[in-house]
Order: sequence, then C-alpha cells, then structure tokens
Amino acid sequence: MKRIKINENINLNYISMTKLKTTSVGVYIHRPLNSEDVSYNALLPMVLRSASRLYPSREDIASHLDNLYGATMGSTVMKLGEDHIIYFDAETISDRYTPNGEKLLSELLKLLMSVIFDPKVSDGKFDEKIVEQEKKNAIDKIDAFINDKRQYASTRCQSETARGTAYEIMRFGDKETLSAITANDLYDYYKSIINSSVIDIYICGDADVSEAEKAVREYISGIEFKAGTVTKTEIISRDTDKLNEVTERMDVAQGKLAMGYLTNIKPTDPDSFALTVFNSVFGAGAHSKLFNNVREKLSLAYYASSQLEKFKGILTVNAGIEFENFEKARDEVMLQLEEIKNGNISDHEFTSSINAIVNTCSSYNDDQRALTAFYQSQSVAGTNISLDEYIENIKRVTVADVVAVAKKLQLDTVYFLAGKEAE
Repeated sequence: MKRIKINENINLNYISMTKLKTTSVGVYIHRPLNSEDVSYNALLPMVLRSASRLYPSREDIASHLDNLYGATMGSTVMKLGEDHIIYFDAETISDRYTPNGEKLLSELLKLLMSVIFDPKVSDGKFDEKIVEQEKKNAIDKIDAFINDKRQYASTRCQSETARGTAYEIMRFGDKETLSAITANDLYDYYKSIINSSVIDIYICGDADVSEAEKAVREYISGIEFKAGTVTKTEIISRDTDKLNEVTERMDVAQGKLAMGYLTNIKPTDPDSFALTVFNSVFGAGAHSKLFNNVREKLSLAYYASSQLEKFKGILTVNAGIEFENFEKARDEVMLQLEEIKNGNISDHEFTSSINAIVNTCSSYNDDQRALTAFYQSQSVAGTNISLDEYIENIKRVTVADVVAVAKKLQLDTVYFLAGKEAE
C-alpha cells in the first residue's frame, strides 16, 4: 500500500489490485463517538450524498454516475471502537478499460469531493426538503435495526458490556435527537467538523495514483484545514466479580441469548492473533464448538456463534433459543469455553479454524472493499501490518496459544431478549 499525505488531515492510500476491472474508492471521515454528535454524524452522510453545488439533486448525481459507465456511490456511518466514521463508498470501471480513454477515477473523485466539501447550501443551511427526507430515512434505519432481533440483541449485549464508555452508544444515533435536527443545525455542525477531521481516502484497483492525487489536491486547494486526530480506543478492563445480567422483553417468538466477555487483549498485543484463532475455535464457523455442541449435538439453539470487537476487547456469544432453554444454553456456552481452557481442542477444530481465517484473508485479494476495510482497520488499531504478515502470524498460532488466551477471558454480561408471554 502506498500512502500520500495530502495535507495535515487528509491521507491518500493506494492499494494496487490488477486482477479486477474496477476501481473502488473509500472515504473515511473520523469523528469521536459521543452522545452529543452521534445523531449528527449518522444523518450527515445521508444528506451530503443527496446533492452538491455541482450536482444539485439526487437525479443529477444518478445521471452523472450513469455517465461514468454505471459507477456507484453510497454512504453510511460506522464505528471502530470509539472512532465514529462517516463513510463514503464509490466504484467505477478502471481507466485502463474505458472505451475512449476517459479518466473515470478522476471524475468519480471529483463527485466525491464535491458532495463532501462543496455541498448544496442555500440561505446558510442545507436543503430543508433533503434534510427532512433523510431524517425519515435515518429513523427508518433505526427501526430496521431494532426489528432485526438477532443483530439488536448482539449490539445491546455489546453496549451493556461496554457500559460506562462511549462504545455503548449506538452508531445510528437516536430517533428523538434526529427528529429535532434542523437544516441549519446540521449545516452548522458540518462546518464545524469538515476542515478539522482526519480523512482517509483509499483507492483500490489498477489506477494512476498521481492522477488521483491531482484530483484531490485541486478540489481541496482553497480550504483551510485545522489539524485533527483519530480517537484512540482503549480496551475495557474491569473487575467482573458481579455478573451484569440484563433481561429485556419484546414481542418475539424466539429468545436471543447474548453473552459479553472481556478479552483483556489489545489489538497491538502479540497474542491478538491467538485471540482471533480462539474465536474461530469457539464460535466462528461450522467447525466451532458452539456450532457443533450448542446447536447441532444438543439442539439448544437455532444458531450459536461468537464474534470479536477487537478495538474494545469484547467477545460476544450470540444464540437464538427457546425461552425455556435459557439456562441450559448459557451453561453449555460456559462449558465449551472451559473445554478450550482445559486444552480439549481437536485437530479438526484447530486446523479448520486456521484454514478458515487464512482462506477469508486470502479472499480479500479478490475483493477491493474487503481489502480496503482490512487496511483501514489496521490503521485505526495502530497495528499497520500487511495482509501477508497478518496471515503468517495466524499460521504461527499454536493450540497452547489458544488455551492461554481463553484463560484471559472474563464473563461480564449475560443479556437475554425474552418474549412478553414469558413474563
């Protein structure tokens, strides 16, 4: 990966990938995750992508994308630890394959820069119709998230495990704050952050990076920037003598069990690779202990898996269960962790875990967005290693390493989404 420093805030990162005929662009605007700004950060990319001074309507933007041989552009908000990221994503065919030698990447960057740095504004505020429409869309997104009970339960458990830290805040904001935001409020907020945020631009594909650099520099040449920073996230460390038990009741037909563990391992720690392998052995795949014991052998769950939030040092177990199986499923999850702590890991479980991680990482070389996300994640975590180095570190993990990290885990939170009829 080649990194070019555009100015004190903006970095242009180029990842060469010649096997695909497309070029993707990802723009990451880093903001601190906090309750005051979270709803503004969630709404802002939706408003910005709808119109700019150069392309003053959704139809104008769609038409321009069509003229770039069906290019695409989207936006959302994400959180990596307590780094709340306003994210823009775009893709077009590589300049190498344009019929008439068109510079599609430069045009796509021009569009992205226009929506980010030169939005549609009138009378000192964003377009009121666009803001009102996107507020409704943002609220609909929150409702859709709540209606996805599997995702909802997992996220609620993570928030409970991260209680007392900014990470407990939902990335989409809240409906009450969103409803109250005006076009003037949002534009004032936009002006306060756009020239003081760290912005990472990633280009992945077969591209002329000098042309891309020129396009970016030309567009931001008249803007005065103030140095920004990326929020550094610390893993959670606390005494867990008292288990945090949370039961929430909704109109659901299936119970959702989620268990939050503290890993006590930072992304920069040497045993972070062993933690990744542990997660695979424990619950990340059809070869895992949770899948084969909690789900298949004992039929205690419709699904059973685990996932890592490495930035905060949280591992979450998720299971869909019958309400009456809560205690049995919870106890079996704990038993399977004890099995790993005691070194009871089969050759099949271990080898399959290593192979699954290596195969997934290797597949990034065929997926521009996944490869970009990998390097962006490494940057935020402060690890900054290449994909090949990451794979080699995974291959060096031993069973003893997995057992050692398993012994560091602390059960912090047990969350249960139960049905109203279970009261």
